[in-house]
Amino acid sequence: MEVRRTAPVKLVVPDERRDDLHESARQFLYCANRAAEFCWDDDSYMSCITANSTARDALYPELREETDLTANLVQEAIRRAVQATKGCVERWKQGKRVSQPEFTSWSIVYDKRSATFYRNKVSLSTVNGRVECDFELPADSPTPYEQYVLSEEYEFRASTLQYDKTTDEFYFHITTRKYDDDESEVSADTGHQTVLGIDLGVNSLAVASTGTFWQGDDYDHWCREFEKRRGEMQRRSTQAAHNALLRLGKREEAWRKQYIHTVANEIVSEAVEHDCDVIVFEDLTDIRERLPQAKWHHVWAFRRLYEYVSYKAPEQVVSVEQVKPNHTSQRCSRTDCGFTNEANRHGEHFECQKCGYEVNADYNAAKNIGLRYARKRKHRLRSSPTSGGGDAPVDVRINGGTLNGGSHQPVAGD
Repeated sequence: MEVRRTAPVKLVVPDERRDDLHESARQFLYCANRAAEFCWDDDSYMSCITANSTARDALYPELREETDLTANLVQEAIRRAVQATKGCVERWKQGKRVSQPEFTSWSIVYDKRSATFYRNKVSLSTVNGRVECDFELPADSPTPYEQYVLSEEYEFRASTLQYDKTTDEFYFHITTRKYDDDESEVSADTGHQTVLGIDLGVNSLAVASTGTFWQGDDYDHWCREFEKRRGEMQRRSTQAAHNALLRLGKREEAWRKQYIHTVANEIVSEAVEHDCDVIVFEDLTDIRERLPQAKWHHVWAFRRLYEYVSYKAPEQVVSVEQVKPNHTSQRCSRTDCGFTNEANRHGEHFECQKCGYEVNADYNAAKNIGLRYARKRKHRLRSSPTSGGGDAPVDVRINGGTLNGGSHQPVAGD
């Protein structure tokens, strides 16, 4: 059985080399988008390119000539586009609405040749030679880096460099894997995949069937702050206020995207850390009717979150699916019950009127979303070990989750 683990590490990048990483990311995204354009066909999924060798043979010489990226980085950019196209084609085959993949978030995918590891630093390929970056590791030991990257049991896989604009910091998500011989026989017997269910809501932006919550408080707070600031500028009715309003709009849009990208990254990491093969969301069709209390920025966040996870997850060999949301919030998620009734849910609290199971309502819905997909395909749902008969221990990520523990706090002003 293949076991995958991801260790996020903060990098200390020399000041004089930061621009090299930014330019490398710009050119990497350029290559990925060029490859996505080559692979995509709006008329038929049958005409889309889903073979990496086909895209690489057609594009590699040209992209190497057009950019300063190393050969491995160009190949990883092409591979990223092909994987995203594959995911879209699968959803297209199921009758779901899809569009050409587009890569906009700051990221670079490194393989073991373009990233060389030492004990406390890494050497990364850039458009201007290699740059050595020290690791800023937590004081507590063992860290995920020590457990997986330095372990002889795990081998290095393609990993992703990301940049957090809110903190001006670089993070390297190091992916490793090992094969567990003891569990391989069990895996062969069942032939099942493992599913991570995700519920989207107003109080909690996202909840996973593992018991992890991404709260929406911070997101709602800053949406209100931006709205308040916009109102103040609109009342001034001056040219200066108008110009400031335009700048504020761009700042708000960038902040929203960065915030949702962070949550999307953590959902994908949650799937990888729990050995999940599939991430399952509810179908977002008619989401406004199902959640009348949701404001426009909530609906925007739901759609963007699903979109971002859909193209980020395939990079970690995790697929993304949707299921019908009917009664997922009213159904008891205990496998030996399943009683469905409107009286089961009371706001954020769920209490089954048949078996007495009590739990957070959003967490119950997340399990039901995952179960709906898992049962249909005879897969397994990944949930909290103690979630069967009572409140599950949960990991609450108040600010949507940040790698360094800080919160996303933009300045909602001029």
